[in-house]
Amino acid sequence: MSRIPLDPYILALLATLVVATVLPARGRFADGASVATTLAIGLLFFLYGARISPGEAWAGARHWRLHALVLSSTFVLFPLLGLAARVLQPAVLTPELYQGLLFLCVVPSTVQSSIAFTSMAGGNVPAAIFSASFSNVAGVLLTPVLAGVVLAGTGAVSFSAGSVLEIVAQLLLPFAAGQALRPWLGGWMGRHKRVLTLVDRGSILLVVYTAFSAGVVAGVWQRTSPGRLLALLGVLAALLLVVLLATAGAARLLGFTRPDRITAIFCGSKKSMATGLPMAAVLFSPQTVGLVLLPLMLFHQLQLLVCAELARRWAAGGPAIREDAR
Repeated sequence: MSRIPLDPYILALLATLVVATVLPARGRFADGASVATTLAIGLLFFLYGARISPGEAWAGARHWRLHALVLSSTFVLFPLLGLAARVLQPAVLTPELYQGLLFLCVVPSTVQSSIAFTSMAGGNVPAAIFSASFSNVAGVLLTPVLAGVVLAGTGAVSFSAGSVLEIVAQLLLPFAAGQALRPWLGGWMGRHKRVLTLVDRGSILLVVYTAFSAGVVAGVWQRTSPGRLLALLGVLAALLLVVLLATAGAARLLGFTRPDRITAIFCGSKKSMATGLPMAAVLFSPQTVGLVLLPLMLFHQLQLLVCAELARRWAAGGPAIREDAR
């Protein structure tokens, strides 16, 4: 059990789901929670912008082939695999769960865990900092656009002038403001990391509670059986396996060193729940966003379990990418 990363934050997320199911926000309380969620999303992206250091990121920017592989995996391979999974609907996945799978596939890579696992396994840490950071910066713009493309036929996301302005106001402007103010805020944020982590995670818990409350009130859970959820887990495990093998094989074909192969795998195979959840709250209707979030939340925990074990093995001297990718 000591090897399994049972993050207390995941337990907090599960507890939030239970509270939202038993005591969903209704009426005027739901209206207040919605306003608070909007403000929390703006704060999150402001902190993301202020936290990402351009100097640290650019230190690993020279390995352009590695970064191109990571971005291709994150924003090309994942969406293509998501579109290919359309054959699973509706026999395996409900329309809402499939929409969530598609959204998962256009979310950027994680920052903290990608860098942490890369460091633990002996990978190229400066390159991981750049790839993960740039993925999130690019994702602020690319994720809403790709979501509009891959979800165009589902009716879940519709882009209009109003929705574009909402995305700019809630995501892009706070992020840009954070980047602009980073020279003055960077030192203070470095001294108060624990407080900022609590703000980050508390804001995301609020997003989850509001989203799942709306789903409960709309009755979406009555349309999802335990069998469907097990099937979703199987689909997510297969998705992660395919991406891990694909990034491993591509890194070997490109002749990357062991540290660079490790970086490509960890940065190219993960998806950011911290960035994805607030984006989903902006892009999807309150009635559907609860189930749309579920694939991303499950995939997040699955990637932590698998990548933690891979990092542990490679740190102990195991083959960086077993010649299993052949």
